[in-house]
Amino acid sequence: MATSPVAEASQQLWDETLGRLLNLSSATIQRNADLENRLAELEVELAVWKQAHATAIEGADREAKALKGRLASLNSQVASMETFMSQSLLVLCVIDGDACIFNDLLLRQGHEGGRQAAQQLTRAVADYLTSEDVHVLGRLSFWVTIYFNKAILASVLERHKLCSPEQLDAFIMGFSQSSPRFVLVDVGYGKDATFTKITEYLQTYLRFPQTQRIFFAGGQENTYAPTIAALQNDGLLGKVAFLEACRASPNYAQKHRLPILTVDTLFINQRLSPPLRTPPPLNMNGLSPTLTSGGLPTPHSPHSMSASSTGRLVDPTLPLHKHSPPPCNEFYLMSCTKGGACKYSHDYILTPDQLATLAANAKKAPCNFLKNGLQCPYGERCCWGHVCPNGPKCFHLSKGKCWFKGESMHDVSHHLSP
Repeated sequence: MATSPVAEASQQLWDETLGRLLNLSSATIQRNADLENRLAELEVELAVWKQAHATAIEGADREAKALKGRLASLNSQVASMETFMSQSLLVLCVIDGDACIFNDLLLRQGHEGGRQAAQQLTRAVADYLTSEDVHVLGRLSFWVTIYFNKAILASVLERHKLCSPEQLDAFIMGFSQSSPRFVLVDVGYGKDATFTKITEYLQTYLRFPQTQRIFFAGGQENTYAPTIAALQNDGLLGKVAFLEACRASPNYAQKHRLPILTVDTLFINQRLSPPLRTPPPLNMNGLSPTLTSGGLPTPHSPHSMSASSTGRLVDPTLPLHKHSPPPCNEFYLMSCTKGGACKYSHDYILTPDQLATLAANAKKAPCNFLKNGLQCPYGERCCWGHVCPNGPKCFHLSKGKCWFKGESMHDVSHHLSP
């Protein structure tokens, strides 16, 4: 049956419409696929940005905390600076009193001379700081410390007739009382005692931030050259100025180009030699000039001397230390300085054997100089023991009860002559 033209036209229209719908559907599907891909890309990009944002926020928080920490530290430093500015800054002066001796004109004035010396030193330092144009933020506190061996210094001054021990005592009191910050320290006996204390003083106070300047008086000799070199190596010499007694500074002051403050009239200009540390001559009363094999003076034979005219004989039935009073070791073997105040007897007439026994017994007691860590001025002439009779294997030493407590008093080789 033949198809009518109307039916064909209608069929063609439907075919065209269906084709357009299929094309539109395909385009829509493709568009949806493209949009889904784009959405996935945007979601990935959004996740990246979210991560970046979170990282940035975290970094900002860390930086904010760090800034707060730095701000707190700066505030603390400012507070410390304010406290530091409110405190007194230190200007120090340390003097070796054994090497730098005050002018004898001041020493002989006693108390008043000490006050004048303190005033002169203070004025000289103040003038120096003014001329140096020192600018400080706070107040200055001036301290003076003098280290010296008083016994040796008094002996030196008396031997050179510069002042008496009483005048020295008064001078020290006057200097010390002129200011609560002026201190004089007697270091006592001991090798390098003054040097050791001054070295430690410099090493300590130069490291203090409050220390503006240290004026150091160590004399004209180069005793302190190693100390100055060590301070130079540590970078601490910038605060040191050398205080000299006359216009002759030591080599280390010139070598390290230390600033120098000269005080012409405060100290004497020459170095005084210390007193000789030799014992007085042996007391030879009642003794002949001959020597025994042990090097000890021997007394006159009792057969050639009258006991009633020169002294008394010992009781041969008693040990020497059992006599009342016992014979004085130092009187018979060295020289007793106690005189009439000595509690031991100086009146016995001793035979050579008794004198040798006395010497042997004395060696069993320790020398007080070595026992207390000092150098014995009598050396080999000392009647007292310089080494423990029991040697290094001393039983009492192992128990901590030996009388010979000094260093090397159990080292026999230390006391042997070469």
